[in-house]
Amino acid sequence: MGHMPADSKVATDPKAEPKRLLLAEDDEALRTLLAETLRRDGYDVIEARHGMQLLEVLEPVMFEGQLEERPDLIISDYHMPGCTGMSILAGLHSSGLNIPFIVITAFGDEATHTKARHLGAVAVFDKPFDLDDLRTAVLNFIRPH
Repeated sequence: MGHMPADSKVATDPKAEPKRLLLAEDDEALRTLLAETLRRDGYDVIEARHGMQLLEVLEPVMFEGQLEERPDLIISDYHMPGCTGMSILAGLHSSGLNIPFIVITAFGDEATHTKARHLGAVAVFDKPFDLDDLRTAVLNFIRPH
């Protein structure tokens, strides 16, 4: 493992809970890489292998009002089996839950970017993307407790 500069870590109060990220990506290698990188940055990362699993994790927050389960940020692939990241984003948008949402996609045409932003995505990354750019976006958009 390479040496990470000290300023690349998330500045956190040792008594505070780590920020909770939901990461949904059906490509296992990419999901593992992203999750491990974000964990090294100090985040609590919950992984979902597909859209239905992401929906299961979000269900208590979206439909049962269990806000203690609310993630601080969601990163989701656009296209996944079962339920797309865009469907989840649309559901969050219509429910009024303002959770920062980053979309990653292999289909990054202008229409995809426009639709994602219209539904409230804070950022859209086209695959392949620079991991440091994603890390910076996470740091910029994560909401303090």
